Amino acid sequence: MKGKKVLHIVSVSFSLRYFIGNQFHYFKERGYEFHVACSPSDELVSLSKEFGFEAFPVPILRSISPVQDIITIAKIYRYIRRENFDIVIAHSPKGGLLGMISGYLARVPKRIYFRHGLVFETAVGFSRKLLINIERITAAFSHCIVNVSPSIIESSNNLKLNPPHKNVLLGNGTCNGIDVNRFVHRRVHSDFTVTTIGFVGRLCKDKGIYELIGAWILLRKEYPALRLLLVGPLDERDKLDTAITDQIYADPAIEYVGEVDDTSPYYNSMDIFVLPSYREGFPTVTLEASASGLPVVTTRVTGCIDSIREQETGIYADNTIVGIYHALKFYIDHPGIAQQHGINGRAFVCANFSEEEVYQEIENELLS
Repeated sequence: MKGKKVLHIVSVSFSLRYFIGNQFHYFKERGYEFHVACSPSDELVSLSKEFGFEAFPVPILRSISPVQDIITIAKIYRYIRRENFDIVIAHSPKGGLLGMISGYLARVPKRIYFRHGLVFETAVGFSRKLLINIERITAAFSHCIVNVSPSIIESSNNLKLNPPHKNVLLGNGTCNGIDVNRFVHRRVHSDFTVTTIGFVGRLCKDKGIYELIGAWILLRKEYPALRLLLVGPLDERDKLDTAITDQIYADPAIEYVGEVDDTSPYYNSMDIFVLPSYREGFPTVTLEASASGLPVVTTRVTGCIDSIREQETGIYADNTIVGIYHALKFYIDHPGIAQQHGINGRAFVCANFSEEEVYQEIENELLS
């Protein structure tokens, strides 16, 4: 029996591996046909070959550009009408806005918006109001909204972004699940000690990099042999001060890897994982770290609060230098607890966030 024809809409091709990834292979085997509308890039072409989807390059600017946005809506509308999609799924605030409007105008039978986070949480003034209203408009043109964590649903309801009956949560959260076979759990050692703290993600203010580097300076004074491993790109939209980047480059105990295609091997070079973020939708990196057997230090903010079990797979820290310092120091001084939390984390992810579990939810809740 032939599956349905689905169009995903994203702003940038970088998101595809994390928002959808192996779903392309899984559902293609079950008869579904996937297309992707996305800003043009060489990466989009290579990903279309890797994952077997039909690419439709179209400019989807992250900034508000009324003329270009109207042109893009018209192009997506015509593409939808030509291909006759059963389902349109849009991701991110801008991709969601243009995708849901296009899908509505083309009268697509099922329009789904993935709310991966609340970008306005760290915005103020007019920018915050604008971003909140964009969420409301996008939701109005959607049949349902997949919120990637329970705390995103709570915030969405508090802010009245959409009627509660439109909200969907896939299992315990996340948008794509974790390939638990790709993230290898290290062996347990009786003489385990913490030598490396690790971070994976964009290096920017919202991810708490200022606080992390501040905490790192304090820790280095007490533990001279300690290393810090940073994996991820420098964010061009939320740039770090030159003083911080200079410090990262100059410190011989900090290894800055930059952006990589596959993060999985790097977790095995870490002993503690830290994500001191100010906002998330559902941080996939904490699940990847837990799947790799790492204890996690993160913050009590939207998304992050759903990604660990406190004092079982990780611990929370305040969004301050001192708070992050004390949380990391606890694991350094208690390696047995750190190791046990890593073991618990692997079991937690396998039981609740494996790709197979999430993909079954996606088919039952969204594609059927």
